[in-house]
Amino acid sequence: MSQNKGRIGFQFGLFNEEPKSPFDKLFDIFKELITHTSGDFDEALDWLEQLDKEYKLTDENYTLDDFVEDLKNKGYIQEEINPDGSYDKKITAKTERVIRKNALNQIFGQIRKKGAGNHKTKSSGVGDEHTGDLREFQFGDPLENINVTESLKNAQVNHGFGNFELTENDLIVEDTHHKAQMSTALMIDISHSMILYGEDRITPAKKVAMALAELITTRYPKDTLDILVFGNDAWPIQLKDLPYLQVGPYHTNTVAGLELAMDLLRRKRNTNKQIFMITDGKPSCLRMSDGSYYKNSNGLDDFIVDKCYAMAAQARKLHIPITTFMIAQDPYLQSFIDQFTLSNKGKAFYTGLDGLGEMIFHDYENNRKKRIR
Repeated sequence: MSQNKGRIGFQFGLFNEEPKSPFDKLFDIFKELITHTSGDFDEALDWLEQLDKEYKLTDENYTLDDFVEDLKNKGYIQEEINPDGSYDKKITAKTERVIRKNALNQIFGQIRKKGAGNHKTKSSGVGDEHTGDLREFQFGDPLENINVTESLKNAQVNHGFGNFELTENDLIVEDTHHKAQMSTALMIDISHSMILYGEDRITPAKKVAMALAELITTRYPKDTLDILVFGNDAWPIQLKDLPYLQVGPYHTNTVAGLELAMDLLRRKRNTNKQIFMITDGKPSCLRMSDGSYYKNSNGLDDFIVDKCYAMAAQARKLHIPITTFMIAQDPYLQSFIDQFTLSNKGKAFYTGLDGLGEMIFHDYENNRKKRIR
């Protein structure tokens, strides 16, 4: 794109994508594979070999062995010694960070390009947290928010070089919104149904969690995110554990997940608190006071369901809204989710895997801009 002197406008040409190195091309694929294999390097490499055979990803000038060596030299993998003296290759913390950033770019980048999504966003205004967007100056905007470069550029366009002046109408400010700190607990269902019927539901859930964590730590560092998983029981996991998260032979103990989420949020000093729950099935398990498990996968068990409603109502009393993302569109379960949501006065979305990330990100950003009471 070039600007012609003496003319207003631009001349456009064909877009030429910058060429990628052989390593970068393979690394893009590797990042996806290592996420799908829950951090298993050997399995990811096996998949990469199969793709190489089918699509000729490498040649004699750059082989898969060269790629693995580059991964090691760049600090993306390391060798660990097993008790029997053999070596295993493991991904490093550097790779975990790259995977999280990649997930953020995939999900949040798409939302930024699309603009409006499933929810209308609230107007941003006077605040102290920059959104990265620019807008025209409005009366009352702090002077420190004025973008000098863009304002001068605007003045040149509006008044020309010969008779340069800067007026209020030329001013451009960096948009902000109020710094409403948010504490979020993200619940991920890891019951066995998350990999049943030939559909991988756990990988998109992991990607959303990694992307949300990356967004919070980079854009909203004063917000908090607690991640927990629930099957027969519920337990918190660390951010570094996400790439290795796997589905277990578990039932769905939704009550245990909600109990843990509320316990984690009680410890937060922020006013704004919320629970996001990603699940694909009905609650089918409870842990009793004597440590035994009550399980019933046949239909909606009234005993289990009533406990879920009670937890939803308890969260409501604590001013903790629950947003449920139901990634299995089963009409049979919608009545349960509707009643659960009504008990909490929260929200529910019945979505496929493709829309999951977009919905969660819009909902997160909308909720953190308002006081949840």
